[in-house]
Amino acid sequence: MNKVILLGNLTRDPEIRYTQSNNTAIARFTIAVSRRFKRDGEPETDFFNCTAFGKTAEFVENYMHKGSKAALSGRVQNDNYTNKNGEKVYSTQIIVDEIEFAERKQSDAPPVSDDGDDFVPIDASSTAGISFFKDVSKII
Repeated sequence: MNKVILLGNLTRDPEIRYTQSNNTAIARFTIAVSRRFKRDGEPETDFFNCTAFGKTAEFVENYMHKGSKAALSGRVQNDNYTNKNGEKVYSTQIIVDEIEFAERKQSDAPPVSDDGDDFVPIDASSTAGISFFKDVSKII
């Protein structure tokens, strides 16, 4: 089984290309993943090169950018080859099958009241079409 799940931040804006043959989107980006346990002298973060194809790549192109926190799943793939000088080059990348936002934009957060409770006031106009709220308003 070859399955990887990563949670981290994009280190740069994704690079997007389209194939000439069938115009398939290809997105390449790097995700930085913090290590849970840190030892002296070892890096605190790992950087993984990722590649997404098709609709997944289009999602990355449209909604992900440098600093975006993302959760992704995919598989590890080795891309080993011999260069022009006859030297063996070893490369590993993550082929992304799924990617999601891992945090909500701050502007989407509901207002928080200062009165100490966890309830958020609901605007009555936003509940007009919901039958539950119509029934509750009769009780109040």
